[in-house]
Amino acid sequence: MSTAILTGQPVAGSQLESDLRSLGFDVVEAGADADLAGLVGSLPAAERVALVDPRTVAHTHALRLALTDPRFPAAAAPGVVTAQAEARPDLLRALAATASPAPATVPVDSAVPAAESAASERVSLAEPAAADSLPDRLSAALGAADVAVHRPELGVLVATVPAGEEERTAARAAVDAVDDEKVRLRTAVKARDGFFTTYCISPYSRYIARWCARRGLTPNQVTTASLLTALIAAGCAATGTRSGYVAAGVLLIASFVLDCADGQLARYSLQYSTLGAWLDATFDRAKEYAYYAGLAIGAARGGDDVWALALGAMVLQTVRHIVDFSFTEANHDATANTSPTASLSDRLDSVGWTVWLRRMIVLPIGERWAMIAVLTALTTPRIVFYALLVGCALAALYTTAGRVLRSLTRQAHRTDRAAEALRELADSGPLADLSSVAVLRGTRPSAYLAPVWAALGTVALLVVAFDPPFGAWSLPVVALLLYARCSGRALTHPLKGPLDWLVPPIFRVAEYGLVMIVAIRADVNGALPAAYGLVAAVAYHHYDTVYRIRGGTGAPPRLLVWAIGGHEGRVLAIAIVAAFLHGTAFTIALAALAAVLALAVLTESIRFWVSSRAPAVHDETGEPA
Repeated sequence: MSTAILTGQPVAGSQLESDLRSLGFDVVEAGADADLAGLVGSLPAAERVALVDPRTVAHTHALRLALTDPRFPAAAAPGVVTAQAEARPDLLRALAATASPAPATVPVDSAVPAAESAASERVSLAEPAAADSLPDRLSAALGAADVAVHRPELGVLVATVPAGEEERTAARAAVDAVDDEKVRLRTAVKARDGFFTTYCISPYSRYIARWCARRGLTPNQVTTASLLTALIAAGCAATGTRSGYVAAGVLLIASFVLDCADGQLARYSLQYSTLGAWLDATFDRAKEYAYYAGLAIGAARGGDDVWALALGAMVLQTVRHIVDFSFTEANHDATANTSPTASLSDRLDSVGWTVWLRRMIVLPIGERWAMIAVLTALTTPRIVFYALLVGCALAALYTTAGRVLRSLTRQAHRTDRAAEALRELADSGPLADLSSVAVLRGTRPSAYLAPVWAALGTVALLVVAFDPPFGAWSLPVVALLLYARCSGRALTHPLKGPLDWLVPPIFRVAEYGLVMIVAIRADVNGALPAAYGLVAAVAYHHYDTVYRIRGGTGAPPRLLVWAIGGHEGRVLAIAIVAAFLHGTAFTIALAALAAVLALAVLTESIRFWVSSRAPAVHDETGEPA
């Protein structure tokens, strides 16, 4: 239960109390002489508390946005301020600082010295208001004390504290003029999405989200339904029959509709949670890669082995995402972050049709799943994978080339936080870490050496893996001496160079590529499905790392990273398996390695995402790939 405290007597005819109760608040009226600090302190420590000016006129959804979003410890809008348990002490201090009413403005010709005037303003209104309001002064005091106060974008929604009856009548008319339910439904859709999602899914999936909200369903339940639907689609594809392929295509689109609806439901009802963040962050990849496996199984039933294509599609798609994540982390807080390429992109964004064309070129999830579904229903798994590989390869070339051009032409100064994020995304283990320490003395940082060293080790590793005969002793030697050494050299200095964001995806190419090459060259029954499971387990670890960094909690513990070897340790293990095990033993070793890695990373990931440290992170802008 949450408690809303009205800081005065209710206004006759106001629906404010009923609106607050509809949002789940227990409403308490405080008299003129009430001890608000004592009243707030008497409430259970775990409760959310809101202070509301009884004169407030607002849309119900404006109050919902300001008072019920679980992601923000403190939030405010005109006439209201709220604090969750972690911000309650700050609210009590703000109450003590603003115990007596303060004027809404400071006279220009006041004789108060400048320093005292500035101090007065810090406990006065943070923004213009129609009337002096205690909640407004409290939110200003919180901001002056460096407490992060979320102020939602209200747009056409109304939230104000009218100074008199005339202003109140005008405010009520403004509220009546805007249907906040339509606004709520419209803003449930992401601000930025692909063409297919925007025009073919969201126009009706938002109504599915509202239907779910009115029946008490949660986003996590819809997310789980989306996963189950996708798994059933994969099962249908695995039958290898035309009817199974048609059903699989239809169910894959249905899964995507539910995938859109779960996020829209979260935004519509403000039901954000740490568990939801984890499910939302991982289930998309689980659904897509399970569907690839279903297609491969179905093709095998028809006598066509496409496991290599399925593995290649998963590797390409995962590396694309790592490129996106690395570039974003390297540049999101960089200073002087401009370039001619970025300026050209901004100019193109001003032309409507180019925005949609550029979003479609990168083959985002909506367009990609639509293509997969249609081709599954009408063609064969081999054609599906050919189209997927070609489309994703072209998209990867387009996006990576653009980012390289931006990086080379911009004069950005990357922060220590960005360098640390790139190092965490690199996922280096003990061999690379010890190597980087060994070569640190006497070396000087260079703007471009880090990706060069990473690429040198990767090329050497994959060339030797391709070099016959399969299982030669040279592969583990190169993996240990050259790849691990180059990996350490790439991480000798902080990753602040223009192209250092390429280091993590280059390492992914080396690790995933090695698994794929040795499984193909082994030519053993079951080797490719085992390799598929191994790459899937490692890819989950890398996605988990990304979403933890995005949430501001840092990468998985170094103990886990070292325990699973880091990328260079796993490369060495795979090279040893390929060199000394053959036939069925090779397949069993790959499957066992996949099982051990999956158990380790899933156990620690689940422990983290159900803990109190996990962030309620949800993608609000759309994912380009």
